[in-house]
Amino acid sequence: MQMRTVLLTGFVSAALSLLVLVVTVNGRLLGDNSGYKPVQPIDYSHRVHAGDNKMDCQFCHLGAEKGRHAAIPPVSTCLKCHEQIKNKPNTKEPSAEIAKLHRAVKDGKPVEWVRIHRLPSFVFFNHSRHVNSGVACQSCHGEVQAMDTVEQAKAHTMGECLACHREQNQKAIASGKRPAAPTDCSACHY
Repeated sequence: MQMRTVLLTGFVSAALSLLVLVVTVNGRLLGDNSGYKPVQPIDYSHRVHAGDNKMDCQFCHLGAEKGRHAAIPPVSTCLKCHEQIKNKPNTKEPSAEIAKLHRAVKDGKPVEWVRIHRLPSFVFFNHSRHVNSGVACQSCHGEVQAMDTVEQAKAHTMGECLACHREQNQKAIASGKRPAAPTDCSACHY
């Protein structure tokens, strides 16, 4: 009986240790890659495009209002403007970064952007539910329109999501509306 207790205690301890290891990576919760700011193949400034020029996020990130993902734009989206605009802002000097777009088209190759925001595979997130509910992109992605180089500005953890959903539900109740942001496990987990 005592040996059985020792084995059970050892198994539970090992299972809990494994759980802690799986849930944390380098001392961070899964989904918390705050500050991750990879070098991109083209030095693209969201500050210039979304900030200074006030371009809507969905002009480039198609599909956010219709489906699960907000697409990374193909070069053809960039060329809607940069077929004509080829110089650095407010100069007549050609932009080396815009030239990279034209080179990609000439070579028939896509731009290999480095993904920044990634959720664990066991999490289901649908951009369209959020976009169509009026949730601003900045709520999850931070003030992207002020970033020269995009980084993961906010933690994408279960705690952050639940806190936001609960806050939205409290606002709905306070204004006499039915809460619509789910807080049950099956809303986001398979």
